[in-house]
This record gives sequence, C-alpha cells and structure tokens, in this order.
Amino acid sequence: MGALLGKKLGMTSIFSENGEYVPCTVIEAGPCPVVMLRTQETDGYEAVQLGYGLIEDRKVNNPMKGQFAKAGIKPTRYLKEFRNLKADAGSTLTVEQFQVGDKLKISGTGKGRGFQGVVKRHHFSGVGMATHGQSDRERAPGSIGGSSYPSRVFPGMRMAGRMGGKRISVRNIEVLQIMPEQNLLLVKGSIPGAPNSIIEIVKL
Repeated sequence: MGALLGKKLGMTSIFSENGEYVPCTVIEAGPCPVVMLRTQETDGYEAVQLGYGLIEDRKVNNPMKGQFAKAGIKPTRYLKEFRNLKADAGSTLTVEQFQVGDKLKISGTGKGRGFQGVVKRHHFSGVGMATHGQSDRERAPGSIGGSSYPSRVFPGMRMAGRMGGKRISVRNIEVLQIMPEQNLLLVKGSIPGAPNSIIEIVKL
C-alpha cells in the first residue's frame, strides 16, 4: 500500500497512444515526510503520520515544534495518519511509490454550493404548471406535511438547505503519468474538490 497527501491543481486532457482523448486531473502529490509512527504498544494502534506543505516555525505551537524536532523534519501545515502503511521514521514518501496503471482511492472535500433550494439540491421539478394563478410556484417544494396523521414532518424529508462541502471518496482512479521531478501525478477523470484543495491519495 502507498499513500500521500497532495493538492489538486486542476484538469487538463491528453491523447493516448491510439489517439483517444482522455480528460485527466493534475495532482501535486508530496513530498510527504514521515512525522510520527503510531505503535500498538504506545498508542493502541498502528499508523504512519504524514506531513505535507512546509510552514514557518512561528506558525507552529510548542508541542508541535517538539514533535517535528524529534522527527528531524521541518514543520508542515497538514498532518494525516494512514493505517496499513509501512514507512521508516524520518523518511520522505514521494510519487515514485506509484506506477502507471495503478488504481487509487482519492478523498477530498467537495465544492460547497451554499444554501440551495429543492430544485437544485434534490432535482425537484416544481409544484406544477405556471398558469392558473401559479405565478411564483415553479421552484417551490410543495406540501411537506403528513395530513392529520401522523401530523408531523418525517425525519430526512428532502428540503432546501446547505449543499456540498462534504467529504467525498472516489475509487479506482487510474494513474496515467508520473512526473517525479515536479512531484506531479496525472490521473484519469475528475476527483473531488476545488483547485488547490488538499486531497488524500491511497493506492489500492
């Protein structure tokens, strides 16, 4: 298993060897230093803590400064633990642990859409026709009650509300190209998140 933290740079497209047009996403993956090793004896579980994105020393509190100093690495902005990952303390993981054709699971925070109505959020079609006095009902949710019985609104009723901004994971994302000099990964298709958002990459 391989894992990295990275940043989604944006989307582009390439042509395959047989001339097929392939949309793809460019990811800046790593380098990720190993900050800490969790062990069964001291922590009750086994995991590898990776860091990503260098940060100035003055922006790190004293406990974290001690943790980075113990590992012998510079402070990083993001930390994430990965289980079932094998790595040595103080080492650095890069995109070279992946190969073209590998399948990945990529997790990130989807784009936030703000407060949306039922037509955009749940694909409602509106109350009905726009004639017969219904001048402002095209995007209304309609009735939500349960009549005199049970005389309440059921939990989970599809209504207007906050949309997006949730954690999303996609699996079986194929690696198309690897550029170790620039720490770049080119993967097939789209992945969650806006440009410059932080993502987690795990090799399946």
